Amino acid sequence: MSTFFTLPASQRKRKRPAPSASAPSKSAGWRKSTRDDESISGSDASDDDAPPPAVDDESLSEEDEAQFEDEDPAAKRVRLAEQYLANTQKEVLEDVGFDAADVDQENLRHRMGERLKEDTAEGKGRLYRRIADGLDWRAAQHTVCRRHGMQKSLTGIAVHGQHIFAVSKDLQLVKLELPSLDNTHAKGRPSRQPTVVARTRGHAKGEIAEHHSKAILCVAVSPDGKFVATGGADKKLIVWDGESLKCLKVFPQHRDAITALAFRRNTNQLYSASKDRTVKTWSLNELAYVETLFGHQDEILDVDALAQETCITVGARDRTARLWKVAEESQLVFRGGNASGTTKALEQLKRSYANGNDKADARYHEGSIDRIAMIDEETFVTGSDNGSLSLWNTHKKKATFVLPLAHGVDPPLPLAEASAEQEPDESLDEESRGGQQPRWITALKAIPFSDVLVSGSWDGYVRAWKISSDKRRIEPLGAVGVQVEDLGALLDSEGVESSTLADGALQAMKDGVERQGQVRGIINDLAVLDLGERGKDGVLIAAAIGQEHRLGRWREMLDGRNCVAIFRVPSHVATNGSHNTDVEMSNGTRENRDDFEGVE
Repeated sequence: MSTFFTLPASQRKRKRPAPSASAPSKSAGWRKSTRDDESISGSDASDDDAPPPAVDDESLSEEDEAQFEDEDPAAKRVRLAEQYLANTQKEVLEDVGFDAADVDQENLRHRMGERLKEDTAEGKGRLYRRIADGLDWRAAQHTVCRRHGMQKSLTGIAVHGQHIFAVSKDLQLVKLELPSLDNTHAKGRPSRQPTVVARTRGHAKGEIAEHHSKAILCVAVSPDGKFVATGGADKKLIVWDGESLKCLKVFPQHRDAITALAFRRNTNQLYSASKDRTVKTWSLNELAYVETLFGHQDEILDVDALAQETCITVGARDRTARLWKVAEESQLVFRGGNASGTTKALEQLKRSYANGNDKADARYHEGSIDRIAMIDEETFVTGSDNGSLSLWNTHKKKATFVLPLAHGVDPPLPLAEASAEQEPDESLDEESRGGQQPRWITALKAIPFSDVLVSGSWDGYVRAWKISSDKRRIEPLGAVGVQVEDLGALLDSEGVESSTLADGALQAMKDGVERQGQVRGIINDLAVLDLGERGKDGVLIAAAIGQEHRLGRWREMLDGRNCVAIFRVPSHVATNGSHNTDVEMSNGTRENRDDFEGVE
């Protein structure tokens, strides 16, 4: 008797069941998304094979669905495209704030065209926002908030809307509200001090099951603000309600400390990186674990993601960055370990800072890659322990450009610290005392799909960088909030001769120059937020500052602070014209900054 396995190949084809009247057509089988931002596909598929633009099909009634049941694919693409344009027009009108009858049609068409171009570029993962030159980095003002109640070093920070979420080594998660014109002091002046909205704290002995029992190392907030995720040294990933900070779920799947978190853009898909050398993906809509990604040979210290179903990580001392294609279950490996950079980059750095980097040579080798930030789907930047910023492209295995010593170098150790002898030999030169050591890149953040990048270390400055138009170089924009680089430039701008000033006046002016935009401590994390529509009023930079490095106590600054620093960078239009008062901060004087440095 013949069976399925003994029949000839021509007769082994399975018969497909005939389509029933209630079965949906093939064209209706596309998976719909409720977000208009993903309406244009970023894949390499042709237009004929691409799925139709996504619209909200939940609004269709059963009668409407029955009406379009026999619709052919071409007609359906046209219908969904028209619906997408209608939704885009509605969003533009909501941004403008007027009825359609009051809006000039030419202006409306222009705004819709710009929005469609941006959606297309973002869907394809391309850099499309050139905003670096439009921001006035020198005019940035900052405030320092210490009234958050956290006693130990801040390790992570995230921003969503008007709220800042910060975590620290004393097991605290704090939600702060940014100041606005509605918040005023008793004297009637606008308040620039963030206020604590919600707070939750764990217990070191693990007495609170739904909380952390060791230092919290990272925090991330979902794009819709509904979820807040934290990871700690206790191996726990905890998901909180974004409004009340109530614990929603505790995930114990990681086998070592969780060091970094990142949400996929416009979704509630979360990526977590850990010292157990794995990356795990989570779906927070269902509060569920999805899968684990393996590949790194050392602990993973940072992770970042954009709109596509990919994420990118760095593996510390395995000196690799890995791009994970989650849907394809594959990865691309980018190997670092190069020296401090090219001669051209060194010369450019010397001219930019003139801070004594004449000994910056190939001895500063890259031992660990600690930070990563995605510019677009094809470009990313890494930060290393030798102080270098490396620009990468996903089509090349080696870095496109390396900028060394981005935050300068530390001076050699004093004799008392360099030698264990009670009476150290004063003839020891700098090389014998360890020489100059580069400052690590401890924080790195990019504004997605733009040419702006910010970094931090323990020199006290947040530094801004620009990605060149050809995406082949990193160009310095200077320290944020630093209007004058040195005392000589200040005296020249004022037309004052140093010989005519007393020593006390010169020292006061020098102290004022050094304090511009400076925060005392280690910058452990950064978060960036647009101000106004598409950042037309500038950007906000929030920094988590601590006396210790977020991953250990190997680097301590006893004179540092455990605080949140907020930089508001205005645009050139806002600086030169009449701009929104909410963008302005204090005038930069020491007296005004003390108003924000409260005692816990």
